[in-house]
Amino acid sequence: MFNNLLDKLDQILTELESFVVAYSGGVDSSFLLYRAHSIKKADVIGVTIRTPYIPDYEINDAVEFVKIHGINHRIIDLSFPEIIRNNPVERCYSCKKTLFSAMITFAAENGFRYVVDGSNADDINDFRPGLKALRELNIRSPLLEAGLTKKDIREIAFKHKLPIWDKPAMACLLTRIPYNTEVNTETLRMIERAESFLFENGYPGARVRVHGDLARIECLPGFFERIIRSPEKELITENLKRIGFRYISLDLEGYRSGSSNPEK
Repeated sequence: MFNNLLDKLDQILTELESFVVAYSGGVDSSFLLYRAHSIKKADVIGVTIRTPYIPDYEINDAVEFVKIHGINHRIIDLSFPEIIRNNPVERCYSCKKTLFSAMITFAAENGFRYVVDGSNADDINDFRPGLKALRELNIRSPLLEAGLTKKDIREIAFKHKLPIWDKPAMACLLTRIPYNTEVNTETLRMIERAESFLFENGYPGARVRVHGDLARIECLPGFFERIIRSPEKELITENLKRIGFRYISLDLEGYRSGSSNPEK
């Protein structure tokens, strides 16, 4: 089955001629960029947008991946879009409009015909308001068009020995803050530092969601008992308080993608 899906993906990529891949460093966009580069070489470039709400560890992962594989890459720095300063419910739509408009401009100025993104076939069944913005901007989604799911992509990446095959899903730091809450740089950096601490201490994929001066930790299955066991609990509490949080809590439901979405 994978061969048929890959053949379809390769056909789509070939027909696209030259294009920019919106590259976040996550599993989907990394696999898409890797596959596109293997087929198109100089006709493809990965473009990563760096904003105050994208954590540095994601940018660093993206840079490391393209260096290993010799892939053309560019980073574009953007300031915080004021349209999403208060973290509105339509945040993802407005953000995608802003970020992908910048990529379209980059593509036009550098002779690339299309901009593509890493949306997959699972995304159409999730709360993804950003997909509306992509359609309005005529952004292509080759993985989705080929019918590749997240599970397919991980398994194919594993088969091709790509180290990103089991990378936990990530999202921008705005997803850690409740909707309709003013966002400031200090809070974003606190979240980034807290999550970096958890990652470095063996809790990949953990989320630190913020409610005023309270940090609510969501961890992946299998980590719950460990995270509350001494001395782990004391170590985490001490470090997150040092970062600036007053209260530290552990969400009993664990990590859930989109736990802050309206329907949740």
